[in-house]
Amino acid sequence: MKTISFIGCGNMGSAIVGGILQAGIADKEHVIASVHSEASKDRVERDLGIKATLSNVEVAEKADILFLAVKPNMFAQVIPEIKGVVSEDTIIVSIAAGQTIAGIQEAFGRDIKLVRSMPNTPALVGEAMSAVVANEHICEADLATVMEIFESFGEAEVVSEKLMDAVVGVSGSSPAYVYMFIEAMADAAVADGMPRAQAYKFAAQSVLGSAKMVLETGKHPGELKDAVCSPGGTTIEAVAKLEELGFRGTVMAGQKACSDKSREMSKG
Repeated sequence: MKTISFIGCGNMGSAIVGGILQAGIADKEHVIASVHSEASKDRVERDLGIKATLSNVEVAEKADILFLAVKPNMFAQVIPEIKGVVSEDTIIVSIAAGQTIAGIQEAFGRDIKLVRSMPNTPALVGEAMSAVVANEHICEADLATVMEIFESFGEAEVVSEKLMDAVVGVSGSSPAYVYMFIEAMADAAVADGMPRAQAYKFAAQSVLGSAKMVLETGKHPGELKDAVCSPGGTTIEAVAKLEELGFRGTVMAGQKACSDKSREMSKG
């Protein structure tokens, strides 16, 4: 069984560990994480049941697969610390926004097996959407191993690196927009007299069910929208008002701003 190591084990790292353990990809004895404090070490060992350490070098030395699960601004500190101890056969997986394959390879200063990925926070409930990009040193077997890990906590697809900024906009950051939409719908229901907790449930379940309809029916979202809009009915009134106020254009503009920021970060 391969040893899967994590440098950093916050919310996203913990979600990935949970997926790995639940799917049986590795057992608890073959997963290890390095963290920045004793408090984090205690949390990881208590909640996940894996070994945690304060040493990045220790986890890097042991890794068959090494997840770089720290914030992008920590790469400049972490990679120089571990680059001399990572095996040439180790598969390195970055989950950081704005860190390109070329930039990470340059930081290591040698050829490495590298995967750049972008999961999102629904990984915490096993419903992530992850994008995966592999460099030329990753073989088909390596990629299959990585994809098995990402599919243990949601859906994953291989994309070209030029699409990663779009991925950040459409899935990496988009849960925040969806939460805002749910909150706004709930606010409107509260204004109409519904209790707050009930309003959140109605709004969230409606979003969940609608998303499932898109994924499971394979129908165009516009077709599904049309099916709800009866002539002269309530739904078309809502749609008309949303269009009048620039709903779709506003969403597109926000998402573009997100992707543009990702491009800016990638340039360093």
